[in-house]
Amino acid sequence: MLLTSLRFSHQLLKEVVIEGDHVIDATMGNGNDTLFLTELVGKSGQVYAFDIQEQALKNTQTRLAAADQQATLFLAGHETIDEKISIDQPIKAAIFNLGYLPKSDKQIITLPETTKQAMGTILKRLTVGGRMIVVIYYGHAGGETEKNEVLDFCQALPQETYNVLSYQFINQKNTPPILLCVEKKNS
Repeated sequence: MLLTSLRFSHQLLKEVVIEGDHVIDATMGNGNDTLFLTELVGKSGQVYAFDIQEQALKNTQTRLAAADQQATLFLAGHETIDEKISIDQPIKAAIFNLGYLPKSDKQIITLPETTKQAMGTILKRLTVGGRMIVVIYYGHAGGETEKNEVLDFCQALPQETYNVLSYQFINQKNTPPILLCVEKKNS
């Protein structure tokens, strides 16, 4: 069976992230990806997770505590990565789930300007062979604009430096998510 965007995103991360790596969950949400990443990097690695909603932070703390895992959680937008993580810190992988926090206020959404800023910041730190996953949920007000701007951003990345994969089920109803994987090549 073909993998859902969630399962495929985790497969793409599992292929490159190893114990001791530093990784970013740019949209921690309910903590599912944060927890998944902590399991990949182990106790010697580091997960940095960002979200602007206090509920997301609390949900993630609860999920991590229940699994006896730790991560560095920031109650801040992903556009603050530059302020929170040293430019000298190599990042092996990052993941974004764009849209809104499930089961919460659908008016609080990711925005194309801050998303593109965060993506650019991550790409500066991404190691060779590292991957940045962006799952675009766009069936909400503002989602179509963000989808188009993120696609334009990724399509403009130089092919000499990055491979960019797009993965989507095109025969599904209700705006199925689009998964993008940006992989840094040997330069």
